[in-house]
Amino acid sequence: MDIAQIKQVIELMKANELCEFEMEEEGFRIAIKRRNGSEPAVIVSPATAPMMMAAAPVAAPAAAPAAAPVVETNPKLVEIKSPIVGTFYRAAAPDAEPFAGVGTHVGAESTVCIVEAMKVMNEIKAEIKGTIRKVFVENATPVQFGQPLFLVELD
Repeated sequence: MDIAQIKQVIELMKANELCEFEMEEEGFRIAIKRRNGSEPAVIVSPATAPMMMAAAPVAAPAAAPAAAPVVETNPKLVEIKSPIVGTFYRAAAPDAEPFAGVGTHVGAESTVCIVEAMKVMNEIKAEIKGTIRKVFVENATPVQFGQPLFLVELD
């Protein structure tokens, strides 16, 4: 990888708000890390040498479809999954009513929860129309990408 390619990767990282890039190719390894929009730190080393650096948060991928069938025997039951890694919140504030709970009817644009990632509150939309039948996650707990949050019975 030459300097022009490294600069191109850095520009792509800035344009897509990515925090970390790492690649190994033909005997060398490169890692580029940014924190809070700062200029990136580039570390190039031989592929056999271990890289010593602090872990940086990784930007979330573009939002994936949040709904996928849960049980093939009942296609009317669908999970709403977390599109990002973060902290799950059922309400906008500790003293506010939850966005959705068991029995709540949701539409495609209904906000069902918030997942906080890197100090950003991301509203998670239902993206489907139906009734919440189960909440899988406790308030203020960590969630992983693809983790089921709600079970919805489709209309």
